[in-house]
Amino acid sequence: MAGTDLFSLLAAASLLFGYILGSIPFGLILTRLAGLGDVRAIGSGNIGATNVLRTGNRKLAAVTLLLDMLKGTAAVLIASRYGDYAAIAAGFGAFIGHLFPVWIGFKGGKGVATYLGILIGLAWQGALVFAAAWIITALLTRYSSLSALIASVVVPIALYVHGDQGIAVLFTVLTVIVFIKHRANITRLLDGSESKIGSNEGKVGAKG
Repeated sequence: MAGTDLFSLLAAASLLFGYILGSIPFGLILTRLAGLGDVRAIGSGNIGATNVLRTGNRKLAAVTLLLDMLKGTAAVLIASRYGDYAAIAAGFGAFIGHLFPVWIGFKGGKGVATYLGILIGLAWQGALVFAAAWIITALLTRYSSLSALIASVVVPIALYVHGDQGIAVLFTVLTVIVFIKHRANITRLLDGSESKIGSNEGKVGAKG
């Protein structure tokens, strides 16, 4: 019984730790420090790298992307010292933290960068699969959102095939959430109004 209680406590602590790291709104912080105002007031109102790119500052968008990835990776690697389940719990917490950060009214990003960062920490081979699927889809379609959606579908399948069952279950759940967060993008993809890569950089009115 004591062992079960300890396991539950460790899982809860890892989840909370991951959430705190994941909830750091780097896109908002960086754009404010750069004197670009509140990134939530432009484009889609999102705090992720795609919307930061709409400020016209590519370097800032790249840094946002990197930091949003690394907070997921850091959560997983730190928690992994206490076991695989702690790492998985921390990864899930980081993802939820990015999507629903308490500091800014639970309105965060769409999770793709953090998804990839968690994947790097838990199964780096899966991250290579994600990158390959994203790049191939982007080259063929020039849709960033579609590339992310397809890559997020391919990853759990690859993990299941590789035998990483626990991690595969986690990424199946994360993929479902990614699709829910991208429902507006999916609607625009279906009706042909989704912006393509390179067509909306720096455009304040762009959506995504």
